[in-house]
Amino acid sequence: MKNNIKKIAFIAVAISLCTTFNSCSLDEEDPGGFTFENLSQTTTGFQTLVNNIYFGLERSFYGNTNKINFMAITEAQTDLWTTPRNMDNTNQQYFWFYAGGSPNTTYTLSFLYSLYDGIGSCNKVLQYVHIPPYNTEAERNAKAAEARFMRAVYYYHAAEQFGGATIVTEKNTSIDQSVYVPVKNSPQEIYDQIIIPDLIYAIEWLPKGDYTAITRPTKKSAIGFLARAYLQATRWVDDKTDYYRNALTYAKMLIDDWEVSGGANYMTYMYPNYGDIFSEAENFTNKEALWKHAYFSDATYNGSSNGAHVLNLSHTLFRCQLNEFPARENNADTYVTWEGSVNGSFMPTQHLLSLFDNGDGTLDPRFYKIFQNDWNANKDFVWTKDFANKFDKDTTAVVGQAIAVGEAAIEFIMPQDADYAAKKAAKHTSKHLIVDYADVYNDAAKSIFMKHSYVNTTPDYKADGSVENFFSYFYPSLTKHNTTKFYPQNVSRLRFGNTSAMHILRMSEMYLIAAEADLKVNNGANALAYLNKVRSRAGAQNLSGTVTIRTILDERGRELCGEWVRYYDLARTGMLDNATYLTETNPSLAAYFNVDYVLRPFDTSTFLPSLNNDSIYQNDGYGY
Repeated sequence: MKNNIKKIAFIAVAISLCTTFNSCSLDEEDPGGFTFENLSQTTTGFQTLVNNIYFGLERSFYGNTNKINFMAITEAQTDLWTTPRNMDNTNQQYFWFYAGGSPNTTYTLSFLYSLYDGIGSCNKVLQYVHIPPYNTEAERNAKAAEARFMRAVYYYHAAEQFGGATIVTEKNTSIDQSVYVPVKNSPQEIYDQIIIPDLIYAIEWLPKGDYTAITRPTKKSAIGFLARAYLQATRWVDDKTDYYRNALTYAKMLIDDWEVSGGANYMTYMYPNYGDIFSEAENFTNKEALWKHAYFSDATYNGSSNGAHVLNLSHTLFRCQLNEFPARENNADTYVTWEGSVNGSFMPTQHLLSLFDNGDGTLDPRFYKIFQNDWNANKDFVWTKDFANKFDKDTTAVVGQAIAVGEAAIEFIMPQDADYAAKKAAKHTSKHLIVDYADVYNDAAKSIFMKHSYVNTTPDYKADGSVENFFSYFYPSLTKHNTTKFYPQNVSRLRFGNTSAMHILRMSEMYLIAAEADLKVNNGANALAYLNKVRSRAGAQNLSGTVTIRTILDERGRELCGEWVRYYDLARTGMLDNATYLTETNPSLAAYFNVDYVLRPFDTSTFLPSLNNDSIYQNDGYGY
């Protein structure tokens, strides 16, 4: 048994090596005496090949920040997020269009490998799926559908991140690497030849499934992703009408299943209570998720060669810089709690927070359900004069006061909070740190205050606005990815594997897709109704008036922030064609905007040097 496991493991690793454009001879003859054809003689052996289609997903996609920050390439460099304190000297390739410097052209290598790892593994399944002795053709086709769904996902991100890639559907044994000149297919070719047909096939043959489905797609996964793909393809095509129409058709297929059939056909569902969507009780069996993914970890298997702790780090990304206040620290006991303890790397922009402002002194109810604004101490702390001065406290009121573990430590207050005026009046004398929105966010400049004007002045902390703003370490922190589901891989080194499920595609997005497509197909006749279905479920005020693409983008920002879509949203709707939109919404980022950097570079360390047309293959604005 152990030898068989080792041989199957060898095959799985070998598949991952057959990922670039050149041929791999493993299935002709391999050192272990196995071939892919031999492995496919049984349904159990063939399942090894099927399982391997998710290896690329594990290496660089949802949740992963180890080799490439997937959240950053899909959410950052937009109107919604900036780096902590709005500093432009960190993560420049992700958040700042390289901040005016020379572009990093090597950070995409692992992502490219993962893309073609995944694509190659899907192609292997499709190459050998005719061999296993399944009882019915429906069983066989379901395996092919699983591979085609994942191939569509990989190519979707290849098209959107790089603006084109080479279509590979089978192994080419005749490639001569010394003269290899691959065709770089256009995004439209990728959508029309791979993504759309693969997803249509997947819709036909994937199982209906149930609410417990994790990672493996079901019919609703394919329908939802096809609606998303048709909409996103409008970024690239000249004649967009049919794509919008099809996006609307497939989005409505799921909407009608829920509203008319109660989910009878595709297991669709919309939680009546918005707060249930991201609750831990609903995480693994989340009914609203159309496709969800989780990583597996236990005492004998940590999920990857790099360890379980790097697979899903989404829970670490959106937290404010908690540990800049001395009543907080990053420790093992707090790391595994819902609020967590590690500092994050995403800060909400002024624009994102403004989207939740109803304009009548209240906030959209979703704000309080998906953002955390207060934290308790996880470390004993006694106010000293130095810290009181740093955080603009009245020293006579706070010096010597103690904050014990479990007591209030940090509180961020919003102008729309019911008790804002009272909290604001107490911020200089309160025992805990009260951080005022008005001390962090600059509404006039749509940015972050980099300097602070002190009330309780000293020679080092002045009232003239010349001192570093220490309050900008603290801000509302998105909790959509918070969890207490961890595998303790190495507690002393704070390495915990996040085993919670990530909701990659949700039912509410179908209403937003329908609204955008309806705007183009029917001049928005039904767009407002689709938007208000999302808003009314959240307890938000209904919108009125004329729907525009900005109306829809704003609603997508409120509903889907932090869910791996915003970069694609802005690119699709033309908001990254020039700096105009970012100048209005995130002017700090707009200052560095470069249209060439909207697409990612093909890696120049290994990927491009393996080609003989590297100068043509590379995207504009990057070296080769």
